[in-house]
Amino acid sequence: MSQNSLFIVERGGQRLDLYLASQLDREGLTRSRIQQLIRGGMVLVNGTVQKAKYLLQAGDRLTVTIPPSPSSELVGEPVDFITLHEDEDLIVLAKPPGIVVHPASGHRSATLVHGLLHHCGGLSGINGELRPGIVHRLDKDTSGVMVVAKSDFAHQALAGQFKQRQVKKIYQALVEGKPTIQSGRVALPIGRHPVQRKKMAIREDGREAVTNWRVLERFAQGLTLLELSLETGRTHQIRVHMAALSHPVAGDSVYGRKNSRYAEMGISRQCLHAHTLAFIHPRTGEDLQFIAPLWPDMLYTLELLRQTGGASLMG
Repeated sequence: MSQNSLFIVERGGQRLDLYLASQLDREGLTRSRIQQLIRGGMVLVNGTVQKAKYLLQAGDRLTVTIPPSPSSELVGEPVDFITLHEDEDLIVLAKPPGIVVHPASGHRSATLVHGLLHHCGGLSGINGELRPGIVHRLDKDTSGVMVVAKSDFAHQALAGQFKQRQVKKIYQALVEGKPTIQSGRVALPIGRHPVQRKKMAIREDGREAVTNWRVLERFAQGLTLLELSLETGRTHQIRVHMAALSHPVAGDSVYGRKNSRYAEMGISRQCLHAHTLAFIHPRTGEDLQFIAPLWPDMLYTLELLRQTGGASLMG
């Protein structure tokens, strides 16, 4: 069912689209969406269609009709994930490795989105039918914490926090080799690989990408556990940056190297885990932080490395 709203303008002089954007921001409607409604005749000023640039006058009566979001063709199905927090606006979860976040070519079912729709019934519709609620993503074989928007209002606000780099994102990764220093900062631009279009690469004409890292633990088997904090959020950022440092993520079949010993170490996927996510709650303004403990397969590998080769803690 369509949603109808009535507004009576108290003070004139403001553009129609700007006025409605300020009145409807808590509904998650962007200025561009409001302009679409105006062009589509869904906004009446004193019973008449006007342009977005129309200057309002005191006493103008505005009627806004917001059509319902198109129903999604996606059907929810059971998919495993761990709920860390849930309210009317958002859900914070720990994603298992091996699960694709949203439907795409070759992955039309059993994605995280399918599981979320089965779990809570509805998600924000801003990203369209195939990516409802998805504000950010993790690679298929990366485990860890994610936030998903259930309301359009939350989606708009969270997307703004990610864009303004207000979201704290900390990962843990087991990488190949032993860095010669304790910590560092990688600032190398990332863009699409010029030949292999499914890969990313360091490119001078790429987008800014910054990763900070520090050593947590070194292992005698030639592997190192790192903590990584992201200033940006580019596709495959950690994997590309670590490979550029000659310390690719262990088990990364795209950017790393094959190692015949990985199976005996319990490594069957890229050892990358989204550990911590912190942001401001869109509606309450509360500072929130969530931690997803290392996934059992990475824990097993770390314990095996400690028992069979020893480790040095670098703090």
